[in-house]
Amino acid sequence: METNVNYTLAGTFVIALLTAIIFGIIWLSAGITGGVYTIYEVYMTESVSGLSIDGPVEFNGVNVGTVSAIKISHKNPKLVELFLKIKSETPVTVATRAKFAVRALTGVGYILLEDKGTDKRALIIQPNQEYPVIETVPSILVRLETLLTDLSDSFKSFSHSVQSLLDKENLDSIKQLLKATHATFHLLEERTIPLANQTISTLEGVSRDLSVITSEIKDNPAVLIRGKTPSQKLGPGEQ
Repeated sequence: METNVNYTLAGTFVIALLTAIIFGIIWLSAGITGGVYTIYEVYMTESVSGLSIDGPVEFNGVNVGTVSAIKISHKNPKLVELFLKIKSETPVTVATRAKFAVRALTGVGYILLEDKGTDKRALIIQPNQEYPVIETVPSILVRLETLLTDLSDSFKSFSHSVQSLLDKENLDSIKQLLKATHATFHLLEERTIPLANQTISTLEGVSRDLSVITSEIKDNPAVLIRGKTPSQKLGPGEQ
């Protein structure tokens, strides 16, 4: 009788252990948790290569949920439709934005939620929506690609401008301009500069003569009336 009781206890224990193992497997595979989650929808206009189902969703660097589904939008094939399962206590507002990001070392993609706090109203379901839709912002990869594209376009435009400047017609014009400039300098060197030097010398002579005359007038004011040779008879006060 005691042996039968032991077998019964052992069988009950084995059945309970198998049940616990099966329940644990179901728990882990289905992601069953004790928390309450809210489903949000995101439409990406860029590639989400590296992002997978159950990929992490972070809010300002804090893990708040996972990606529950990824698919191409039936309304617009250019869009990637994501469904995010986020903890309900997460403060997702009208100003919250979703951005695709990639881990630097592993290359694993994840969704980063950011909120600038400009509008603190809670994000709710709008008409014709199944779930609340979080707006997106370009990832750093897209912004870098846009920057490189703009730089490439600017360089091409600059290259075309240089090529237009250096075409045969413009080069001939530049040559003619240089020749005209050279001729002008040559004319200045041969005629204008010597004439200017002569004029300066003449002005220096006139300046010296004026200085002598001024000195004579200062010493003998009668020179203005009688000239340089004074009369024999000098008036009062004359020298």
